[in-house]
Amino acid sequence: MSSSSVNQPFTFERKSRFMRWLSKLFKGGSANRSVPAGRPQFFGEEDNMVRRPPLRPLDDHSRASKEKEELDRSVARSLAKDSKRPNGQRRQGTGKDEDLARSLHDNINSSSYPPPHAPSHAPRDYNARGCRKCSGCHGDIGSGNYLGCMGTFFHPECFLCHACGLQITEYEFSLSGNNSYHKSCFKELTHPKCEVCHQFIPTNGAGLIEYRCHPFWSQKYCPSHENDNTKRCCSCERLESCNTRYVSLGDGRSLCLECTESAIVDTGDCQQLYHAIRDFYEGMNMAIDQQVPMLLVERQALNEAIEGEKHGFHHMPETRGLCLSEEQTVTSILKRPRMGGRGLIGIRTQPQKLTRKCEVTAILVLYGLPRLLTGAILAHELMHAWLRLKGFRNLSPEVEEGICQVLSQMWLESEVMPGSRNMPSTSTASSSSTWSYSKKGGKSGVENKLGEFFMHQIAHDASPAYGAGFRAANAAVNKYGLRRTLDHIRLTGSFPV
Repeated sequence: MSSSSVNQPFTFERKSRFMRWLSKLFKGGSANRSVPAGRPQFFGEEDNMVRRPPLRPLDDHSRASKEKEELDRSVARSLAKDSKRPNGQRRQGTGKDEDLARSLHDNINSSSYPPPHAPSHAPRDYNARGCRKCSGCHGDIGSGNYLGCMGTFFHPECFLCHACGLQITEYEFSLSGNNSYHKSCFKELTHPKCEVCHQFIPTNGAGLIEYRCHPFWSQKYCPSHENDNTKRCCSCERLESCNTRYVSLGDGRSLCLECTESAIVDTGDCQQLYHAIRDFYEGMNMAIDQQVPMLLVERQALNEAIEGEKHGFHHMPETRGLCLSEEQTVTSILKRPRMGGRGLIGIRTQPQKLTRKCEVTAILVLYGLPRLLTGAILAHELMHAWLRLKGFRNLSPEVEEGICQVLSQMWLESEVMPGSRNMPSTSTASSSSTWSYSKKGGKSGVENKLGEFFMHQIAHDASPAYGAGFRAANAAVNKYGLRRTLDHIRLTGSFPV
C-alpha cells in the first residue's frame, strides 16, 4: 500500500506530461488538416475565377512519415527516462502509456493517411477531394491543377470554349448561362456585324451599339452607310454588300442580283405581262375597252414625261409609273440589253409620238424592275386609266391614289397568295416569260419573297396619298366590297365609312 502511494504521484505527473505532449502534437496536426489539401485559391473577378492549388512543401506521404518519426522519437525518449529510474517507479503505468501512444500512432497511420488504392468505404476525409468531378470529361479531379467556375470544376485541358471547342487559357473569359467562351468568340456570336462592310458595328458616343435595320429584310448596317454613297437596290431597297456587286441600269439605278433574276428590261417583254393584267381587270368586271399603249422607259424619259403632264399626282422622290393624258413624244426601250460586266449594255431606244385618242394617252413604266414590281406598277396605272375612262372626275389624291394602290395590292395577292380574295391570277397567262419562272414552271421562293416585300411597301407607305389613302380605301373595300366602294366614290368623291 505504501509503495503504491509513493509511486502514484510520480506516475500521474509523468502521464500528464506525456498526454500534454500528445495533445499538443494532435492539436497541431488537426490544425494542419482544417483546410483540405488541394483547396484552390481564387483569382479573377466576380464569377470568372481561376482556382489553383496552394504550394505545399510536403505531400501527404511525407507529412505522415515526419509525424510518425516524431512520435517514435517521443516514445523512445520516454522509455529512456524510465530506464534511469528505480524498478518500482519505472514499471508503474509504462505499459499503458506505451500502448496508448502506439494505438494513437497506428490510428494516425490508418485513418488520416490511407493507402493509395483505398476501397470505396475509405474514411470521409480521404474522399472529400476525390469526389470532385470535372464538368468537361466527368472524371475525378486529382491533386493537380484545376479550375473552378460558377460552382463547377474542370481539368485545365477540359475548360473549353462552347463556340470553337478549343481550350480557354486566357485569364478573362465570357459566360452565357452555363457555357464558357473565349471573349473573342463571344463577341463574334453576340456583337452585331454590319451586313454591308461586315465589320463589328461600332458604339456611339454613349457607348451603345447603334445600327440601322431594314424594316422588312432585317438587314443591319452601320448608320454611316446611309450617307456614304453605298448603293441601294432600286427595287427591294437593300444596301449593296462589299462582297456582292449590284447591276447598274445605266440611269443612276442599281439592281441586286435577286431582283435581276426576274427583271423586265424592254417593251416587248412587258407586253405579255401588260395584257395579263388587263385580263385580271376583266375578270373583276372592270374591262378596259380602249387600247392604251404601254411603254417601258428609262428614268430620264419618265421624268421628262412627268414635266409635260398637266394633271396627276406623282409619288416623289421616285416615280416608277405614269398614266399619260397629254400628247407627248416619249423615248422607249426597244431592244433587250445584255448583261456585260457589272451593268446592262446594248440598250436600243426609239422615240415614239403619242397622240390623244381618249382620256388616256399611254402608260409608262420604268424598265429593269422585277416582274412582280413591274406588274404592281401596271396594275396601279391601269386603275388610273379605268377611272378616267369611266368618268371619275376631280378626285382628291388620297382617294384616287388610295384606290389605285388597292388594285395594285390585290394583283400582288393574286400572284403571291392565290385565292386570298378570290381574285383571278395572271401567273398562267405570263408563265412563258423566261425572266419570270424557274425551270419547273413556277415562281421561285426569291420572287415570292419580293412580292411580299412590295405588298409590305404598299401597306406601310407613310405618304398621305399613297399610304393613308391606301389604308382608308382598303378598309372600305374589305367592309363593303370593291364594286360598292367604287359606286360610292363616283357619287361622293370619298370612301364609304
